[in-house]
Amino acid sequence: MQQNKNSSSTFIGSPESRIQLFYGLLFAVVIIIGLRLFYLQVIKHDYYQSQAQASQLKQFELPAERGSIYAFDGGEIVPVVLNEVRYQITADPEIIDDKQAVADALADEIDFSASEILLLLSREDSRYEVLAKKQSKEKKEAIQELKLPGVFAHEKVSQRVYIQGDIAGQLLGFVNDAGDGQYGVEEYLQQQLSGTVGRVKALTDQNNVPLLATGGNVQIDPIDGEDIVLTIDVSMQRQLETILKQGLENARSESGSAIIIDPNTGAVRAMANYPSFDPAKFTEIEDASLFQNASVSSPLEPGSIMKTLTTAAALDSGSISENQSYFDPGSFNIDGATVTNVVESAGIGTRTIADILRLSLNTGATWLLTQMGDGELNQQGREVWHDYMVNHYQLGKRTGIEQGSPSDGGAEAQGIIPDPNDGFGLNIRYANTSFGQGMTATPLQMVAAVASAVNGGTYYQPTLVSGSFDSDGELNAPEPVVVKDNVVSSEVSSSLRRLMANVVNNNNPGARRDSYNIGGKTGTAEIANPAGGYYTDRYNGTYVGFVGGDMPDYVVIVRANEPKAPGYAGSIAGRPIFAALSNMLIDNFTVSRITQ
Repeated sequence: MQQNKNSSSTFIGSPESRIQLFYGLLFAVVIIIGLRLFYLQVIKHDYYQSQAQASQLKQFELPAERGSIYAFDGGEIVPVVLNEVRYQITADPEIIDDKQAVADALADEIDFSASEILLLLSREDSRYEVLAKKQSKEKKEAIQELKLPGVFAHEKVSQRVYIQGDIAGQLLGFVNDAGDGQYGVEEYLQQQLSGTVGRVKALTDQNNVPLLATGGNVQIDPIDGEDIVLTIDVSMQRQLETILKQGLENARSESGSAIIIDPNTGAVRAMANYPSFDPAKFTEIEDASLFQNASVSSPLEPGSIMKTLTTAAALDSGSISENQSYFDPGSFNIDGATVTNVVESAGIGTRTIADILRLSLNTGATWLLTQMGDGELNQQGREVWHDYMVNHYQLGKRTGIEQGSPSDGGAEAQGIIPDPNDGFGLNIRYANTSFGQGMTATPLQMVAAVASAVNGGTYYQPTLVSGSFDSDGELNAPEPVVVKDNVVSSEVSSSLRRLMANVVNNNNPGARRDSYNIGGKTGTAEIANPAGGYYTDRYNGTYVGFVGGDMPDYVVIVRANEPKAPGYAGSIAGRPIFAALSNMLIDNFTVSRITQ
């Protein structure tokens, strides 16, 4: 027994045995580590690679440059809305140790108090906080010089800059902080202007900053938005806004609209509403209704300017002739209601077609409707007049002007034209429509309709967009869109121009100019009472007219909401504003002279 004990002790304690045991254990460890590495690097390779990429390989959007907006200034194309690079100041709260010190340092540079910044930096589980938006390059560089850990100023954003100041705010709309166009052409042309964002998939450092030089990155370049050219003339627009504001103030009207359109193309050369807003300061606006372009979104009963279209329809349908006379009874009793004239002095007697417009006779417009029904107020007359309103003059339909969201018809109101065969009191309703009551239309719809009646008979689709620049910087301008030919015959169009010129020659001396052909018509429209009927002391004033030589170069419409100055609304508000605008066009822009 003693011998065996000694033998075992000798074996374990010998140097050779200990070395063998050490190498045996080392070999076992190497085998275990090797197997583990094989398991991790081969068998579980895909799993751990995906985990690593999930934490380091990030996908970023590369923003596209939003298209700029241009317009005309005489014969030149000038910028209206451009982009300016600004910077967002962001922070990763998780890697900021001394949050109070960082907050104190930033408070001296951005428009937030240290306590407000500290609140953002103290949010739990947040790796990304926006501390300031749209900062200038100088501000960005000042913050970078502070070298604050976890604070970054490299994130670029784009801000719209309005080169022409605050003109055409409602026409343009604005771009919100998310980069989406809101209202105006900015919203309507969002897809064209915004372009297509790019993508970059890149490994990042611990601060989530892309390591763009890494070979495994994938990048799809953004496609910048189109540069759009509007039809408006910035000088004309600026003068229109000034004249409209002054004219409304003179008439003691708190709001109104005016449009100048090229009747030979449908191009809107100027469009304004008062009050409006500065698109560079849209965040300061509390009343969202100021964002709406009332010229296209706010229909009204247009009043006696409608008589121009009623006269043209009666002439074109062969119901009357330009030099015809008729007996005016001074009033009509229809469906229990009475149609009378605002100008009581007109009285009973023989009148001409020219008198209907010159004296603004409601009874004359009603008589025109009877002639479309072979001398009676009847279904035939209603249907003829309805056909002209809807199918010739395109009333009761949206024009397609580039305003608001195109997905829901844009910002345009459709207006209301009553059915000629369905409803109560159809004859009195249609008698009212003949002088612009009992139906509604926007200023844009009315100016486009009158333009088609005085330009020889072609309805051009109204537009605010002249075209866009191609890759070579050339303006790609599509042809004007003809919605309808033969709205009225060229002969009837010529007759209407003479009749409207006669109105200006007799009633609007401030608009008369030698060597130019200027025509127009006032409108004083009663305002409907939601409780029924019309207010007896509230009116809107309107005026529609043209300026040109042998043919019109411009057609103009004016709207003044509830002017308080004494007199008829169309005369005290619409007429002087039109006179100022027609003189402005002749004095400052190209207007043809009479040659015939």
